[in-house]
Amino acid sequence: METYKRWVRLNKDYVHSLESLANGLTWLLPERFSDSEIGPEAVTTILGIITAINEHIIDTAPTQMHRGSAEPYSFPYPLCISALKDLETLIEVVAQHYYGEDKKWNFIAVTEASKVLVRLALFRNSGYKMLLHGGETPNGKKQSDASTSQHKIGGFTRHEGHHESGYLMNNHAQNPWNLEGRAMSALNRFGENARMVSDPAWLRRVQHQPAIMQPPTSLVQRPTISTILSEKGLHGALFLAGEVLFITRPLIYVLFIRKYGIRSWIPWFLSLTVDFVGMGILSKVTESGRLRKEQQFHLSNSEKDEVKRRKLLLALYLMRDPFFSKYTRQRLESTTKVLEPVPIIGFLTDKIVDLIIGAQTRYTYMSGS
Repeated sequence: METYKRWVRLNKDYVHSLESLANGLTWLLPERFSDSEIGPEAVTTILGIITAINEHIIDTAPTQMHRGSAEPYSFPYPLCISALKDLETLIEVVAQHYYGEDKKWNFIAVTEASKVLVRLALFRNSGYKMLLHGGETPNGKKQSDASTSQHKIGGFTRHEGHHESGYLMNNHAQNPWNLEGRAMSALNRFGENARMVSDPAWLRRVQHQPAIMQPPTSLVQRPTISTILSEKGLHGALFLAGEVLFITRPLIYVLFIRKYGIRSWIPWFLSLTVDFVGMGILSKVTESGRLRKEQQFHLSNSEKDEVKRRKLLLALYLMRDPFFSKYTRQRLESTTKVLEPVPIIGFLTDKIVDLIIGAQTRYTYMSGS
């Protein structure tokens, strides 16, 4: 296994190219989106899981882990979520083939519930940070408390002795050709050398012993619900509620489909409402400018990209029944008829529309979860 890990990490560009080619070819497999598509979907699932494992191997490489961009988890949450997403399509196809259209939603609901539990655990263990790509990408956002490494006593910043000399060096010796900078550097070196000469060896050992015995800087504790509520107040509670809504929305949607059916507008409107409420809460807590500084939520660049991604996912409602059957499909078929006489373009359009209609029959392709 270690040999395979080293090979993947050394040839990650080649691995990515090979995975992209293999995943693209799966769309051309015979009997794709047909009644007996268990074989093609099994191939797609296996390739997806292999891709997720390779990504996990690359992301957990020693050089990646020491960068501090994201803290490692004892449990591979991103890999587990990716594997569940890949397995969900195969579970849907197998359940529909052996148990029928109606009972397949029981199996899909179990899968969605599993993803909800894993994501909630990841949400908690990450310190209640926003989930990126549904938890498949670790959120490396640093907490505000971790950005300050100075010790404060009575509201004033305390600097150690060597910090003071470093401060002088930074302020007076930025330009090595500056006369004052050279003088301060010389005085600083003279003072350090004089102190080393004057201090006997036993005294230096005594002075350094507490520093050696003192434990390393304690890791920043992950925020808990109580600390978020105490520091952020109502907006902290709203942020937590918005993320929980985003995590649980697919399960709510499937449970209502299971009760009312895929052709009912109730699951469609309810799911859309949950998404809109979650996005509204997120906009409220991040764009409110009248809050105190400690109550404000500042999004990192990756979190801003995640917000944009969630807004784009709303377009999938055009591809979900009953909206798709009543409106979108008619538009696609009319477009195909208009472009059919055009050479090449008409042929390609017909194939693309067939793929879209076939993919739409699968919940997992249009779930956005």
